[in-house]
Amino acid sequence: MKIRFDRLAAATALALALTASVNAKTLVYCSEGSPENFYPAINTTGTSFDANSQVYSRLVDFERGTTNVVPGLAERWEISPDGLVYTFHLRKGVKWHNHRANYKPTRDFNADDIIFSIERQWKPENPYFKVTSENHSYFIDMGMPKLLKTVEKLDDYTVRITLNAPEAPFLSDFAMEYAGIISKEYADAMLKAGTPERVDQDPVGTGPFYLLQYVKDSVVRYKAFPQYWGGKAKIDDLIFSITPDASVRWAKLQKGECHVMPYPNPADLPAMRKDPNVTVLEQPGLNVGYLAYNTQKKPFDDKRVRQALNMGINKKAIVDAVFLGSGVPATNPIPPTIWSYNGDIKDYPYDVDAAKKMLAAAGYPNGFETDLWAMPVQRPYNPNARRIAELMQADLAKLGVKANIVSYEWGEYRKRAQQGEHQTAQLGWTGDNGDPDNFLQVLLGCEASKPGGSNIAKWCNKDFEALTLEAKRVSDQAKRTELYKKAQVIFHEEAPWFVVAHSVQYKPVRKEVVDFKLSPFGRHTFYGVDMK
Repeated sequence: MKIRFDRLAAATALALALTASVNAKTLVYCSEGSPENFYPAINTTGTSFDANSQVYSRLVDFERGTTNVVPGLAERWEISPDGLVYTFHLRKGVKWHNHRANYKPTRDFNADDIIFSIERQWKPENPYFKVTSENHSYFIDMGMPKLLKTVEKLDDYTVRITLNAPEAPFLSDFAMEYAGIISKEYADAMLKAGTPERVDQDPVGTGPFYLLQYVKDSVVRYKAFPQYWGGKAKIDDLIFSITPDASVRWAKLQKGECHVMPYPNPADLPAMRKDPNVTVLEQPGLNVGYLAYNTQKKPFDDKRVRQALNMGINKKAIVDAVFLGSGVPATNPIPPTIWSYNGDIKDYPYDVDAAKKMLAAAGYPNGFETDLWAMPVQRPYNPNARRIAELMQADLAKLGVKANIVSYEWGEYRKRAQQGEHQTAQLGWTGDNGDPDNFLQVLLGCEASKPGGSNIAKWCNKDFEALTLEAKRVSDQAKRTELYKKAQVIFHEEAPWFVVAHSVQYKPVRKEVVDFKLSPFGRHTFYGVDMK
């Protein structure tokens, strides 16, 4: 529920929280933006996932700081020998948040909630299918509507999911944020009241924290849920202080006004490392930043044009100027830290003369005019999209290509790009589960190329698709690696993207924070974190 306060009220609420009880432990996270809503299944940004993940639990989850799948709301599971049937045995006694005056749960979590949370994304006839949005991006882009055969309740605490084909990353996929479990009882009550949208605005989950207050562009406040099935969190109050500017986030961290900040400016890192009150955590990022060519629009329907631009943009100069040592030039659509990365592929050379000749051969001896979309926000895979766009613009001008830089508000930017309104657009990805499928199918698969999908190159290549789909169906990692390496060769030849860089994940954290762990997926979760 978006509780409508003015900015003064929001600031007052934050100040009161920070000075609340001397015994309460409060952690302030300087978030880079506002969540779009509190329904994770229709979100694709880390900003929204960070806000949602505090509230919800999933059937299975990832061990903190790793890509290992561990029990969640399902305390154990069995998989049939053919890989088609998954039987989940659910935890008993799991409580729902009960802090909202308009809703008091009358029962514990059970199988009905699993069925509802899946069918809401899967079945168009479900009354909640179109509430907030019918674009369940992850569920659709990963091919779940065709993959799932049945989802059955065997009893109140046993659910059986049967697939139409084996799916190697299935358990990892179900540990992702989109699979957060929602209360069916709450949904039924809000539908009966004529206010179904409240389920996504005023969330009720089984996660370690419950939502106390949300003021868009200002603050999100959470409280530790005392009855959380995993045990109460070590901190009592969790506050997201929404601070879009990286320099302001750093200033707040220095003053102790926040304790953890994401996405620092690369230029600020030396000062951060010298601050005695701050520790800079770092690890290679499971990410990629890229410029997607809309392959369904001229002139980018011709791979020679795409290849020419790949040779005409000076990648090293961009990475040196913008990432300042916090990123490495990218060659493939998956990061080198993920298994199946094809290190034998050589990147396109920076060669202006060769690029001009290829453009001429494609019928554009004098170049052409195009748009170049630049993200309005800093992302983990791109510290300054506007600056990168300007450098690309200057390089393209040398080829006779006039690139007009375009931008929109972040939510609008992604929506328009997913609809394919652009000719070229910057975007990127941070992996969700450590599996190559999460990059190659979600970002480059044919299903994801449809309007609303995450494949903003709108590229559907039958040979690439055959390889990546086959890789999903086999469990042997060596075989999957072989298939994915072949798929990367096709990607390189077809050039639907200009891949820019893989960035290093940096997280400045104040030293009074105890046991904050970097997520390989770039997420920010605070269960298990303590304060001195």
